[in-house]
Amino acid sequence: MQEHRKKIAIVGGGSWATALAYILSKGQENILWWMRSEENINDFQREGKNPNYLTDAHFDTDSIEFSTDLRYIVHQAQYIILAIPSAFLHLALQNSGASFKNKIVFSAIKGIVPETNQIIGEYLMEHYQVPAENIGVITGPCHAEEVALERLSYLTIASENEKHRQFMAEKLRCNFIATTESDDIYGTEISAVLKNVYAIVIGIAHGVRYGDNFKAVLISNAIREIKRFVDAYHPIDRDINDSAYLGDLLVTCYSKFSRNRTFGVMLGQGYSVKSAQVEMNMVAEGYYAIKCMHAINEKYQVNMPILETAFNTVYRSISPRIELKILSDQLN
Repeated sequence: MQEHRKKIAIVGGGSWATALAYILSKGQENILWWMRSEENINDFQREGKNPNYLTDAHFDTDSIEFSTDLRYIVHQAQYIILAIPSAFLHLALQNSGASFKNKIVFSAIKGIVPETNQIIGEYLMEHYQVPAENIGVITGPCHAEEVALERLSYLTIASENEKHRQFMAEKLRCNFIATTESDDIYGTEISAVLKNVYAIVIGIAHGVRYGDNFKAVLISNAIREIKRFVDAYHPIDRDINDSAYLGDLLVTCYSKFSRNRTFGVMLGQGYSVKSAQVEMNMVAEGYYAIKCMHAINEKYQVNMPILETAFNTVYRSISPRIELKILSDQLN
């Protein structure tokens, strides 16, 4: 099969899935696209846009084959991009009957599978027998909302297989998207998970009216916390200051488009976890990541005071002000 004839499938109907499909459409790429709702597909085809997310992004739907049949979509494609919230991945795949044999699977999910406490790559390796060389990661720094506005953005494409990452990097490159390649599938994915946790803590700090000076120190400590953990989890030579790590952390902590930061701000302002989730009506991946990463770190025993702060605030309902005061004494 020739390179230009390889089919790409998007799995997911949310903002990030829509953003990635929008990028691919700029290269006149014909794609397969799985969405859970037949009604949403019908609305999309009629209006030429996602009825629920990134409604400013218009598509030529003639270049898209939609389906609610995940097994069919996976079967028809060679490259699969998973872009659904991690909390729903296990159920979606388990009920689909989809086979990933001989497929190249890229995760654009910045979360942990809560049922197994695994990053997406490891989950696919263990439960769907996808070899490591056929696993890829698509990460930022990049927000879906800026993609829809066609503001210059950056994606990091990670795979241990050079051919696979080059192919995906080329397909996702356009006049407003620059792509960088990496072979660090573990570090980029773990970092993408942890940055959501730290964005929640930044949001909490903002919500209780801590200033920019404190937040700068918090982020400085957060990137070092990420480094300590990824070095313990998968020790290879990596520069933690690269955009895939530090850049993604910064944009998630500071951007008005960051749902994790927004979630944290609401907690800092006094919302309960449940009321904040209802008010947002969107998934903050960091909520699930906090509990999962806290459990994973019981094995590695890495010093992670910011993660501990997030866990105590979100899952133990300890006052954000008390937790931030305890944390502030540990920062430098």
